[in-house]
Order: sequence, then structure tokens, then C-alpha cells
Amino acid sequence: MNRQEHLLLIDGMALLFRAFFATAVSGQFMVNSQGMPTNGVQGFIKHVLTAIEYMRPTHAAICWDMGSQTFRNELFSDYKSNRQAPPVELQPQFDLAKEVAGSFLLPNIGVKGYEADDCIGTIAKQEHQGRRVTILSGDKDLLQLLDQNIEVTLLQKGFGNYLTYTEESFAHQYAITPKQFIDVKALMGDPSDGYPGVKGIGEKTAFKLVREFGTIDGILENIEQLTPSQQKKMREGFDMLHLSRQLAEINCDVPLVWDIKEADWEGVSKEAEEAVEQLELKTVRRHLTQMKAAAAYSEAADPFA
Repeated sequence: MNRQEHLLLIDGMALLFRAFFATAVSGQFMVNSQGMPTNGVQGFIKHVLTAIEYMRPTHAAICWDMGSQTFRNELFSDYKSNRQAPPVELQPQFDLAKEVAGSFLLPNIGVKGYEADDCIGTIAKQEHQGRRVTILSGDKDLLQLLDQNIEVTLLQKGFGNYLTYTEESFAHQYAITPKQFIDVKALMGDPSDGYPGVKGIGEKTAFKLVREFGTIDGILENIEQLTPSQQKKMREGFDMLHLSRQLAEINCDVPLVWDIKEADWEGVSKEAEEAVEQLELKTVRRHLTQMKAAAAYSEAADPFA
């Protein structure tokens, strides 16, 4: 009997940034003989392979942002305008990461005008009927995508340390649904993405109001039940509140071309090993050696596995 299909969707930007800054802070850019910094790429690939070893998916793909301008900038010109340009040592590693991922036969998916989150959401909602979908990221915004057969695994410190949410565990922890999380984000805003939400409404109050009234519309319909201070903030922030909700919601209708068959994971190819050697990715090389040793040990311990 074939095991259930399991699709792993990887937030490439989140993993690459995390990997880069984990070593960049101490100046370990791991420049190879071609003068190319590889610290971000090496940590990124190690995160990907560690997750694949741990989760054992049947399919895997990586989603990427395609430039800094998206439909959200058309809605709100200041969206993410507070973010600085990537460090010069990171800039060449975006294309390099995609190149190395391609050598591992991992599809690189991105659509101009949309964020990686939108591509992840679109594919997850298309594919979760009849198969398990795991989203790997470090970004809590993706928790709004939780659904039947869709789980979100957040990277914790180091490699191989994860915090996984299901629709049920999220509801148990936060006492709201994943969809209601969009309204929470709209109320409290997101400084890292540059949209304010309702000025003066913080995380604690946002959760409390959504738990009590269900939705933003429910809050506004019952605005007289709020404290005078909350009423004032909601009325003054009305326009930005609705705009913030549009910015906070992941678009699950991205016009992307996708075939799950292209995401079949059949192990590390010879082409991938050659790319690792050519680019002098020593950290990845060591990890591949460890993977082979672990696989050989597992097979020897259980010849029927």
C-alpha cells in the first residue's frame, strides 16, 4: 500500500534570510574560490534537507518573492517601504539559492507581482484535498492558511527545531480560527510590513475583540459595546483598518502554472552532489555525507524498511 502523498512547501525567502543572518552577524560569509559568498545558500540548503529528512515528504517545492513590488504596493505605497536593501553579500545569493535548489530537482516557484506567501497559499489550497500539505517558514503570517490537511511548521533556533501548528492546535492555543487571524493582523498592524492597522490597538486587544465579536464587521456592528477609547480609535482608524485587512490576507488565487508531478522528491541526485562540489559548499557536503551514513545505518538496522 502506497503511503499518503505529502507535499512540503518551503518559504525560500524566509529560510535564506534566516540562514544568511545566522552567520553574517559574525562575518562568516563563507566566500568560495570564485569570490562568491555562500553562507546564506549553505544554511538554506541545510534547512531544506534537514526538513526533508525529518518530514519525509513525497513532494517538495520552494516559493520565492519575485522582486520588491507586488499588488500590495499598488494598494498601499508604503507597504514594506521601511525595509532596507539586502546586504551586498546576500544579493548574489538569491539567484544562487535558486540554482542550487534546481540542481536538487526542487521546483522554484514565483510570480511577478505576488509574494512567496501568496504562491504558497495558492498551491496549498489547491492540493490539500486528499494529501497532507506542510508549509515550512519562520513567518507566523502563514498561520492563516491552516486548514484540513494543511499544517504550518515554523523554524525555531538552530537546525531541525520546529514548532508545528495544525488547525486544531492553533484554535486551542489562540481561541480563534486561522481565518480570524487575518482580522487580528488587520487590527494590530504589522510594523515589519509597514502597515499600521488601527493606531493604539495592540496584539492583546486585537485578539480580545476578535474573540468577542468574531470579525472586523462584527466589531464595527457592535462598536457601542467598546470602551470610549476603543470606539475613538476604531472610528479614526476605519479606512486604514480595511486597507490593512487587504494587505494582511494572503492571496490564494495567484495565476501560477503548477504541476505537482514536477515536485516529486526522489532523493539527492548526482547532479546535486556535483553542484555542491563545484560551488564549494562544504557545509552542505558534510550534511550530505551525514545523510548517507544515517540512511545506510537505518537500512542495516531494518532491512525491510
